Amino acid sequence: MRAKRRVFTGFGTLATLVALALLLIATQLWHPAFCREVQRVVLKGSDTIVNLASAWAEEYMKRHPGASISVTGGGSGTGVAAMLNGTCDIANCSRRWKQSEKDRAARLGITPVEHIIAYDGISVVVNKHNPVSELTLSQIRKIFNGSYTNWRQVGGPSKRIIVLTRDTSSGTYLYFQKHVLMKDDYTDKARMLPSNAAIANSVTQDRWAIGYVGLGYALSSDVKMIKVKKTDSARPIAPSAASVSSGAYPIARPLFMYTNGEPTGATRAFLRFVKSHEGQKIVEKMKFVPLKTK
Repeated sequence: MRAKRRVFTGFGTLATLVALALLLIATQLWHPAFCREVQRVVLKGSDTIVNLASAWAEEYMKRHPGASISVTGGGSGTGVAAMLNGTCDIANCSRRWKQSEKDRAARLGITPVEHIIAYDGISVVVNKHNPVSELTLSQIRKIFNGSYTNWRQVGGPSKRIIVLTRDTSSGTYLYFQKHVLMKDDYTDKARMLPSNAAIANSVTQDRWAIGYVGLGYALSSDVKMIKVKKTDSARPIAPSAASVSSGAYPIARPLFMYTNGEPTGATRAFLRFVKSHEGQKIVEKMKFVPLKTK
């Protein structure tokens, strides 16, 4: 009987080729160019800092194609909470951490380290058609705590004052309350808004509104910045990079980034860029006050 002849198809050859291809791909993936770790840094927090931090992130990623810098706002309190629950590398804050936040961090084994990254002036802003152009710190306090409710009480027309503030998660809200209201409560008639941009937009739309925003937002918006007098007899000072840098403008503050312990790796590299000459040029471009001029 004639033996059956075995018929070979191309399957064996195909399988061999596939195996060789997979081996080649695996070999290439182990090449250093493929194994390079993406440098990820997550920033969360201050609405005042969010646009500045985004500009830093954009420029840094241009210079370092392997980096991924994520920036979100929500307020300084949001940044603190993110660091405490381990969802960010850097907490952006327009105020220093409260003692209660430091105590909670200690219980969680977190060591917040403060980095000053720029300076800012908090600008009191009104509609550009409002005739009031200057106020004392005492008058500002009385407007925001509700003691004054009509513009005629500060030399303006007989119109009701509409007070705008940031929400309670905002570092600017807390700083303004501590340093301008001297820890008074805000008036219960105040309208709370979620961002600097929201306050600036509301002021442009309502002739009798008053609010406060970071210097960069004020300079970029169609609002009038109030000149501020420390006392009744003092010279009125307009908010500007020069007046903040010199210390003449009375409502000025540093801006912060916080890390858990001393920064390392990609976080340290990014912070070095932020504080560098190139990084501080971005501060000037964004209309904040750079470290080098302080």
